[in-house]
Amino acid sequence: MTAPPPRIAMISGASRGIGAAIADRLAGAGWGLSLGMRRPVAQGTAFVQAYDIADAGAEEAWVSATLARFGRIDAIICNAGLLIQKSVIDISDAEMSEMLAVNLHAPRRLARAAWPHLKASGAGRVVILSSLSGLRVASEISGAYAVSKHAATALAQALRHAGWDHGIRATAICPGFVATDMAMAATNLDPKRMTQPAEIARLVEMALDLPNSASVTEIAVNWQPEGKF
Repeated sequence: MTAPPPRIAMISGASRGIGAAIADRLAGAGWGLSLGMRRPVAQGTAFVQAYDIADAGAEEAWVSATLARFGRIDAIICNAGLLIQKSVIDISDAEMSEMLAVNLHAPRRLARAAWPHLKASGAGRVVILSSLSGLRVASEISGAYAVSKHAATALAQALRHAGWDHGIRATAICPGFVATDMAMAATNLDPKRMTQPAEIARLVEMALDLPNSASVTEIAVNWQPEGKF
């Protein structure tokens, strides 16, 4: 018998950290991968596409290249993110716009570009890498970031509603500190105590594999009880 074609996932920000861990996990599970990176680097047998959200039409170009390579798209994992640690008072308009461009507008545009193909899948999946800061505001200096991540979490919910009748399911993964370069730049906590990228990758795979009848809207993840940082 001929093996069915693999499911195809697009992963943004896949060159390191959580994105690279997700790519490793899905590759091991038999997914075909299209990886979007600002500075492309080879990653196993995955297809790699230059993807810079500052470029007009970047999402459409990446979707087109993915279709040319694989002929289908079954999932998008919006992992690329930006953290600027400032209060909503101290952050400049330009900085806030930049953070919203990465954390909200880029995932929205990618979902829009891939939407017809996710519908054609019948079981299309969207995963937004949000944050616990997308569920609450923990401190003054996390305030502006939390605004952008609350928007990202709401985006996942909005996409879930928009795609429900077409078999599209969307999930926001909301971790606290994960042992990545971005977290290391934001805190002096011991990375060995933090959630590990591979652990987030396991949750992403689960969200992708759940049937249409068992949709999960949000998955909150933390390495410690709330209120201790």
